[in-house]
Amino acid sequence: MMFTYDFVSTYLALFVAIPLICAGVLVIAARVQWLQYVVMFATLALSLLASGGLIAGTADGTTYAKGTGSWPFGIAIPFAADMFSALMLTTTGILAIVCAWFAVASGYARERYFAPLVLVLMTGVNGAILTADIFNFFVFLEVMLLPSYGLYVYTIHRRGGNIMVGGVRLFITANLLASTMFLTGVALIYGTAGSVNLAQLQGAAAQDPAVAIATSVVMLSMLTKASVVPVHSWLARSYPYTSPAVTALFSGLHTKVAVYILYRIYAVLFDGDERFLWILVALFSLTMLIGVLGAVGEKDARSILTFHMVSQLGYILLGLAIFTELGLVAGIFYLVHHMLVKASLFMSTGAIEVTYGTGKIGALAGMARREPWMGVAFFAAALSLAGIPPFSGFVAKFSLMLAAYEKGEFYALVVMVVVSLITLLSMLKIWDGMFWGRAEKAEVASADDGRARIGFWMGAPAVILAALTLAIGLGAQVLMGWSEVAAQNLLDTSGYVNAVMNG
Repeated sequence: MMFTYDFVSTYLALFVAIPLICAGVLVIAARVQWLQYVVMFATLALSLLASGGLIAGTADGTTYAKGTGSWPFGIAIPFAADMFSALMLTTTGILAIVCAWFAVASGYARERYFAPLVLVLMTGVNGAILTADIFNFFVFLEVMLLPSYGLYVYTIHRRGGNIMVGGVRLFITANLLASTMFLTGVALIYGTAGSVNLAQLQGAAAQDPAVAIATSVVMLSMLTKASVVPVHSWLARSYPYTSPAVTALFSGLHTKVAVYILYRIYAVLFDGDERFLWILVALFSLTMLIGVLGAVGEKDARSILTFHMVSQLGYILLGLAIFTELGLVAGIFYLVHHMLVKASLFMSTGAIEVTYGTGKIGALAGMARREPWMGVAFFAAALSLAGIPPFSGFVAKFSLMLAAYEKGEFYALVVMVVVSLITLLSMLKIWDGMFWGRAEKAEVASADDGRARIGFWMGAPAVILAALTLAIGLGAQVLMGWSEVAAQNLLDTSGYVNAVMNG
């Protein structure tokens, strides 16, 4: 290893400290636009590079952990990184860079405080992924949320006053409600178990019904943030009404950090207790179905894609509900795949929306001929979302279906197949109405000379992520191997717990 265990463990806190410090510097230098961009991208790139190093360091199952400062265990804020953490840090880092790139290219990053807000957002994301303390989950989630409110309003996509205000209200109200539930759950856990440290809480919910109820409150708050049925409608009615860049960023960060916390808490506190898993299987199967049916009735590209977020989160969380090694491997693989694919879809349709002024199906047509690279990016990502080979979505869905079959969850297996077919049909609806229709029948597509108007810098992020989903599909054994290590760490949490206690 290039670096020692103590070196890596000691500097885990820098994933939180450096973006926060750089954000402070950019607030002071708010008027210097070029400096904003340079510092933002340099900080995000440094974080991504370090995250890649963590993947290499945790590939053998090692967990790095360290309490901050010189405080003793139980008082110091613990930071821990295993393969699951490293994969999440790396994927969120990739998304942050490409979404910030898209925001700059589309003009939404011109607001004075855009760059500092993004860096504070990443401070919260990194902290939530690395902390091994339930109370600090709450702290870093709030650090993540506060700049998100600013980003939502700063880059608002003005498609109508009442709709815009309604979207903001739903976004803020749902997240405040979830945060209140989370803090209540933390207090209940501390009151029943006497600790909020994950290492000290290992198996507590499986052994003590009072702790199980308290932990369920925390999990309910994360299910709300992840927009799982029946608490899903806020996301479908708020995400489409900010800028495409921010929608893409939030799709890969907010809900996915909530999913990460659900995986981590259930693995450590419930220790994979199978008594409660049937409830989760039913809930997540319903989420898949309700989400995709909601997408069928929408007529706007971003609204359709947002409902698909709800549906696909059901797939991701089903891996947790199955809670076998293959189920967890498939769930983690699906999580990484979906973060990249969904952002690509939001940015390919978003580039068209920014350039042509609308994302409504029927107002646009012939985009595949006019903007071929956007057509290719959307088509590839859409096929991946539907689970068509050779893209990453096929590997993710096939693995999850196999896990459900092996566990005997045949109803969930049928739901997955049906939802996949409906997903493909709704993706074809966008493709036909926006990319493949006859140009002369559309308002916008017939309004100019037919030449491409989306430049390289705006179109490249969607193409890069679409290419990445193809690469992951073709070389699936690499991500599968990393996901297997992450799954083994969740099935046997003793290594994670010991690292935190001795950190």
